[in-house]
Amino acid sequence: MPIRTEPVTINLGPQHPSTHGVFRLRVTFDGEIVVDVDPVFGYMHRGTEKLAETRSYVQIVTLTDRLDWVSSMSNNLAYVRAVESLSNIEVPERAKFLRVITAELQRIASHFMATGFLVNDMGAFATPLMYCFRERERILDLFEILCGARITLSYMRPGGVFQDAPKEFWLRLDDLIKEMPGYIDELEGLVTTNEIVLARSKNVGVLTAEQCINGSLSGPMLRASSVNWDIRKSNPYEVYDKLSFDTPLGINGDVFDRYLVRIKEMRESLKIISQCVEMIPEGPIRSEVPYNIRPPDGDTYSSVEAPKGELGFYLVSDQTIAPYRCKIRSPSFMNLSLLREMLIGWKMSDLIVILGSVDFVMGEVDR
Repeated sequence: MPIRTEPVTINLGPQHPSTHGVFRLRVTFDGEIVVDVDPVFGYMHRGTEKLAETRSYVQIVTLTDRLDWVSSMSNNLAYVRAVESLSNIEVPERAKFLRVITAELQRIASHFMATGFLVNDMGAFATPLMYCFRERERILDLFEILCGARITLSYMRPGGVFQDAPKEFWLRLDDLIKEMPGYIDELEGLVTTNEIVLARSKNVGVLTAEQCINGSLSGPMLRASSVNWDIRKSNPYEVYDKLSFDTPLGINGDVFDRYLVRIKEMRESLKIISQCVEMIPEGPIRSEVPYNIRPPDGDTYSSVEAPKGELGFYLVSDQTIAPYRCKIRSPSFMNLSLLREMLIGWKMSDLIVILGSVDFVMGEVDR
């Protein structure tokens, strides 16, 4: 005889560690089953877009670091490309290669964090997450050599990059390229065939290709549902059109496919970095650009394939030293748009795992 239960609504977050930031979910349960979900944003709102309208075009670079703080290099790249498009600024070839190298290093570091915290959300506390932190630290060491910072980097500038890479950077990067595939293999050995991981991720939180496209999802979330869309290939920027790499795709669009796509993307990023190291030319690393840039009247939208998906900046110029309008298209925000569809019908423990598979950072959600 079935037991009759009354629906119960509880708050998950904004203080819960598995909400990956100050994010509140108002969840209605029937027993253990999720029957309704109401995401509540805004607990971290810092007004980044409005702040950008009161700062010079160069000063705004520091604001972009604090959007997705796990992917500062990618944030820098998306923004400076928008400024360059608005101002018709040319970028030296060497700077383009340095940008791609650092952006792909950032992709690897971000995917390590996504994987470590996903497995942590499944209950595997410490070991896989610490392995991911260990490898990310090696990448942060390289960033520190480049610009003296590890998290909020501000390495890129309109017209190029802050400074050239010293000799030590290239030596350490060569070691990383040689050793990192083995560490990714080690992580996969712990996770990919693990029975608990498979039971908790296969066919869980499934999104179809049609749902992803209609919801404007991007990045690994989109490609895990077998949609072949990568801005680096569909609308190449910097030097991606000169490089050879594959776009990993999933099949089922579930938690496991999102994990596996990120693992495969790390391997492709290493291929991209290796090619850039071989091809990078000598030359200047920044064009001559005035500190107070005054773009002509007009607007522009520029986007990159950030680790979490399409990160775009829409800028409007009124010929002053600050943008009249700055609007950010952040992948974390867009990828949460189908959260309700992913969660309804699953249990509380599944909800935590599905949240972890989205890989979002609230800094670029509450802009």
